[in-house]
Amino acid sequence: MPKCRVGSDEIYYETLGAGTPLLLVPGLGGAGTYWNPNRDGLSKNHLVVIHDHRGTGQSTHARIRYSVDQMADDMLAVMDDLKLEKAHLVGHSTGGAIVQTAAARWPDRLKSIVIYGSWTKADPFFDRTFEARRTLLMAGGLEAYVRSNPIFLYPDWWLNANIASLEQREKVILANSPPAEIIASRIDAILAFDRTADLPKVTTPTLVLCAKDDILTPPYFSRELARLIPGAELVEMEKGGHFVSEVDADGFNKVVLDFIGRHE
Repeated sequence: MPKCRVGSDEIYYETLGAGTPLLLVPGLGGAGTYWNPNRDGLSKNHLVVIHDHRGTGQSTHARIRYSVDQMADDMLAVMDDLKLEKAHLVGHSTGGAIVQTAAARWPDRLKSIVIYGSWTKADPFFDRTFEARRTLLMAGGLEAYVRSNPIFLYPDWWLNANIASLEQREKVILANSPPAEIIASRIDAILAFDRTADLPKVTTPTLVLCAKDDILTPPYFSRELARLIPGAELVEMEKGGHFVSEVDADGFNKVVLDFIGRHE
């Protein structure tokens, strides 16, 4: 699969399907495999592009000081490598912060944006949550961090029903994880993120999407995003937690396809 070079590092990406380009941008974990439950359904009528953030997956595990702007630059480098003039963007959590940044910096490259399970800027709840996760990572180690993640990402009932497959997935994640220092730098990047001053200037058609039972980025963040972005639509799915795109993949795909279909 192709990689594009950004400075001395490489960004891994995959494409599937054909049609109007649709970039799926993962969250803090950074690996494009996050979108495995959605990629086939979303690629039936679109050229779906999925990449691994720098520092994650099959991209270079660079020991740099990460920022959301840098992550957005890498995403744009993938678009340029594929010679994509314009695309729809769907960003989850940290990917939603990347999408906000793209809407502020390169509106002419966007057809529409979906900001999913994301936030505006760190508040005391967000600070405390990610400070706790960062402390667990650095003091408890990678295994403790990875084992704790599902508590934040999935509803209790879904975690209980899928614990065997989650434990198998954790083994793969641990075997391919970047060093803890890279993950910690990425957490620092999202704690520093703040595009609220730019949101009222966004002109790209926008859908803000979340689940009502998301405990990591609670729905009040999405409601604030929808309030600040002119003309933004807001959809709150009934249940599915922070990873509703996996928990209810068909429902999530339908909401996304319905929206981008009106902005082709």
